[in-house]
Formats: sequence, C-alpha cells, structure tokens
Amino acid sequence: MRITRSIRTGAGAAVLALAVSLTAACGGGGDKTALENAQDGKLTIGIKFDQPGLGLRNADGTYSGFDVDVAKYVAGKLGVQPDKITFKESPSGQRETLIDNRQVDFIVATYSITDARKQKVDFAGPYYQAGQSFLVKADNTTITGPESIAGKTVCSVKGSTPAQNIEKNYPQAQLQTYDTYSLCLDGLNSGSIDAVTTDDIILAGYASQSPGKYKVVGKPFTVEKYGIGLKKGDTELRAKINDAIEAMIADGSWDKAFQSNVGQAASYPTPPAPQVDRY
Repeated sequence: MRITRSIRTGAGAAVLALAVSLTAACGGGGDKTALENAQDGKLTIGIKFDQPGLGLRNADGTYSGFDVDVAKYVAGKLGVQPDKITFKESPSGQRETLIDNRQVDFIVATYSITDARKQKVDFAGPYYQAGQSFLVKADNTTITGPESIAGKTVCSVKGSTPAQNIEKNYPQAQLQTYDTYSLCLDGLNSGSIDAVTTDDIILAGYASQSPGKYKVVGKPFTVEKYGIGLKKGDTELRAKINDAIEAMIADGSWDKAFQSNVGQAASYPTPPAPQVDRY
C-alpha cells in the first residue's frame, strides 16, 4: 500500500507540475509589477490585432498602428526597447481580466475611460480624444455631419454605442447594423449604405487602407477619451505613463504617429491633443 501511495503521490505531483508549466506557457499572470518587468527590460502590452491604423497584426507578424506607436513610445520612456515588447491581443471584453491577472503590463487598445471601468482598473491619459463621425465614399457631397443624415442609410455595429446614439438621437436616419464594420464597408461599396459611423480615428484607420476611396466627414459629435489601462492602484506606473504621454505630445511624436498611421492616407487632419487627467 505504501508503494502504491508513493506512486500516486508522485504521479499527482507530476500532473500538477505539468499543469503549472502549461499555464505559464499559455501566458498566465506573473507576480511582478509592470515597473519591475520594465526594470528587467521587458514588457507585455495589450493591443488590438484587427484595427487598421490603430492596432494591427500584419501578415509578416509585425505590428502597426497609432496605438502601437503610443505603446512603443511609452515603453521607451520606461526603459524598454521595441524588440523587448511582447504584444498581446486584447479583445474589448477581456481587457479588465488581462490587466487584473497580470497577463499584460498595460493596455493601449482604443480603451475608453469610463467611471464603470475605473472601478476595476486605472487609466493613464487620455492619449487621444475620439468622437463619433461618418465614413463615406470619397465623392459623396451630401453627408457632412449628423445634421445631414435624414433619409440616409447609416451603418454601425450591433449593440455599439454609436449605433445606439443614431437610433436614439437621429431617428430620421435609417439605421442598419451588422456584426462587423467590414460588412458595413461592403454595403458602402455596393451603394446599399450611405455612411458608416463609429469613432473618428477608427474610421480614419479604415480610410487609410484604401487611400482616395473613402473620407471621414463631420466634426466629432460625441466624446470618447482613450486611456492606457493598467492595474488598479498602481499610482507610480500611472504617473510615469502620464509623463510619457505628455512628452510624446510635446516633442511632436504624437502628431507624427497620428499622421503616419491614419492622417495622411485618410486625408484627416490631426485633432487637438488631449489634456492628461492626473486624477
């Protein structure tokens, strides 16, 4: 019986060790803080992988976009070189969990600062102030903003804040919703959709994929402040990231990142830089 127990105990230990090993290999959380990881010369940063002009994983495995450039700049100010950054995909519904479990050190992924989210995570920034606008074909002259969408078919994503805004505040427009913005673009191309609506920088990102085909019109008519999400209570990290954002704006890198990723290709001027909120 003693031999059997020993074998079982040994097997159980082996299974436990394997489970721990697999958890680590699959990107489980670590014990170190973001600043401790930065002191080691490495960071794991959450971004979107599927937003052109903002956070995109390219076919060759590299990453590009305005959010990516912001992330790299902040990491540099924390002493981490670009080749020591691990970018981790951070879908909207998983962002708080990724931060809380320390699977990422911080997140730069069109992450709007809200009071509800601030109950779970902290934010540095904002590093960009977005607002709802419209994407139309380049030759469209009839849609110039929300005041000109009466009788027009406007498309957004099901359940999104922009879709709800159109439905509630602009009932004179014909709202069409799909699961993805790519389907909205298909409708825009075919002529069944007159305009696509969401945050201006996201629309500029889509426009930048096909220069000369689309344009972003109308001044933003809502306010979405994009912040860098980080572990709740890490005031030292938040202060250092805020310093980095302010430096990026001051030295011209912020404007350069916006224009090189979305502005030039989409013929969209750089908006005013946001003021960092040091709450």
